Amino acid sequence: MTSLDKPTSDTDRTTRTDQQEADAKAVTEAVLFEAFGGVRGMVETVLPGLLFVTIFTINKDLHLSAIAALVVSLVLVAVRLIRRDTVKHAFSGVFGVAFGVVFAMMTGNAKDFYLPGMLYTLGLALAYLITTLAGVPLIGLILGPVFKENLSWRTRNPGRKKAYAKSSYAWGLILLAKCAILFPLYWWADTTQLGWVLVALKIPPFLLAVYLTWVFLAKAPPPIDVFAEMEAQEQAETVRKAEAAAAATRHEDY
Repeated sequence: MTSLDKPTSDTDRTTRTDQQEADAKAVTEAVLFEAFGGVRGMVETVLPGLLFVTIFTINKDLHLSAIAALVVSLVLVAVRLIRRDTVKHAFSGVFGVAFGVVFAMMTGNAKDFYLPGMLYTLGLALAYLITTLAGVPLIGLILGPVFKENLSWRTRNPGRKKAYAKSSYAWGLILLAKCAILFPLYWWADTTQLGWVLVALKIPPFLLAVYLTWVFLAKAPPPIDVFAEMEAQEQAETVRKAEAAAAATRHEDY
């Protein structure tokens, strides 16, 4: 090897490292996009609440506003079913809207349409923080199966576990900050003010949390594909049994 070869080798290694980092970031981005529903999931999350507050702002009709929000949620689910797409995000929207409609109809207070969702946000924030403190960050439980690593990050991939912990803390604190804005408004603001603020706070905190999750995971060690490991073990076991059977057959022949 000449002195001219070494810089080329270093350059190649740097290029490969950069490419691996870029690939890891791209994979993480794709997985997060899939796990959290992407643009369509965000639209399905925002649209029912936006329709409710728009109609209520115009005519102050609680029943019409609630029914319209519920109908559009059901339409979104129907569209996904017809297209045979994943329905979990649309279904979660339907349940949220249905609970809101029930609360609002029972109390006669239009602001209660938003209360179940606000309580869910608070509970989710606490779940992110408590599970992280317990050593099992919720974001890892959510994304582990999507990355095909299941719970391997808990004991076999400490760098990944640390990234999941940071991500879960980010989600918990961001959602708590959102609750700190919304709950005072629930008590002191009118329905339209609360509704428009809530709609405005649907996407930005979510995008911030997803972005921070992407940053933390893109810098973390790659996931351990436990599914591939299990397949390799099964193949090895199959080969071992075949070799044992072949050896037994040869022994019988002798």
